[in-house]
Amino acid sequence: MINLGVRSSEKEIMDDFSQSGETIDQTLRELERINALLGGNYVSSGGIKKLLKLRDKKEYHIADLGCGGGDMMMYLSKWGERNGHILKFSGIDANPAIVGFAQENTNTFQNIKYYPLNIFSPEFKSMNPDIIHCSLFTHHFTDEELVPLLLQLLNQSNLGLVINDLHRHTVSYYFTKWIIRTLSKSSMVRYDSVLSIRRSFKRKELEEMLKKAGITNYSLKWKWAFRWQLVIYK
Repeated sequence: MINLGVRSSEKEIMDDFSQSGETIDQTLRELERINALLGGNYVSSGGIKKLLKLRDKKEYHIADLGCGGGDMMMYLSKWGERNGHILKFSGIDANPAIVGFAQENTNTFQNIKYYPLNIFSPEFKSMNPDIIHCSLFTHHFTDEELVPLLLQLLNQSNLGLVINDLHRHTVSYYFTKWIIRTLSKSSMVRYDSVLSIRRSFKRKELEEMLKKAGITNYSLKWKWAFRWQLVIYK
């Protein structure tokens, strides 16, 4: 049985920003379907709902980090419309090939714009959205990187952060390994999906990072299927 006692530091294929072509396109198409199937989307909309209650505005700007194919922004855009919110999105990804795919994938959504930026770049740091959203994004960073990153993102946002990420658990690992083998033909998805579990978090690890960052105003909840919903309030 695999040892999930500590977070893996192994890099995912997706972390190579030079990945492009059909490999990326197939991966993003499959991830959109898998994420919708496993129910991770509602974790994000539930977190954003909490932050929208903080301030009554006509329009909200949400930055989606590691935006992938833009499927989460499409979901949130439709959710916002159903709930009477005007939402505008900035999709951020460091891989230009991913941004190119996402632009085509969401070309009917006029409220979504994309920026091929590294989140540590001056260009991104100059952005000041109302909410910063991260879905399956934070596990790509080490504990040491995440402490200052959380503070950076909190300082950049007007209302706070919504983090939707994975719970590192034996059941989650073997369930993911089985279902990905069933649903995916992409070698990147098959490799990265189980590695994502190994790189993800236990509750105490998230709480320790927040403590190191001096962040106390937050909500951390476990959600199905083996997801963490972390909402950090400004």
